[in-house]
Amino acid sequence: MPVLDGLKVVRSAIHGYGVIALRPFAEGDVVCWGDGVLYREEDDFDDSYSLILPGYEPDPKTGEEGPPLFYDLVCQTRWINHACDPNTYVDTDWDAATRTVRAWWVATRAIAVGEELTYDYEFAADVAEPCACGSKGCRGVIVDMSVADQLAPELRKLLK
Repeated sequence: MPVLDGLKVVRSAIHGYGVIALRPFAEGDVVCWGDGVLYREEDDFDDSYSLILPGYEPDPKTGEEGPPLFYDLVCQTRWINHACDPNTYVDTDWDAATRTVRAWWVATRAIAVGEELTYDYEFAADVAEPCACGSKGCRGVIVDMSVADQLAPELRKLLK
């Protein structure tokens, strides 16, 4: 696995491993590009470190957006932890020529040397879990807030 320029994997105060900045990043900087393996909904795979993406591939029958795609991260980006008040966001696009995805992390604000990178995982309600990110704006649950009303009762009571 190639090392990402300006980043280092360390033990995290948030959870398990994390990724810290070895150099400063300004708001709007591309912090890194991710590398992964693309899976389709019907494939058998472990989605633990996957980005769940729109159905970039058109459905062959209808021409409409297809089912979600799963981009299993195989580089250090897999250890970028969740935070409810993140310092990066993930952007993706579809490369039609190679029929694959490109993913990159962009700084949402200045990131200092030694700061851990984070992004908002925005889990679906059925896979949401308690959050321990420690940010001032912590929601208490790792979930896409647009589906928070669908949370199981035991998780709903953790929302802040």
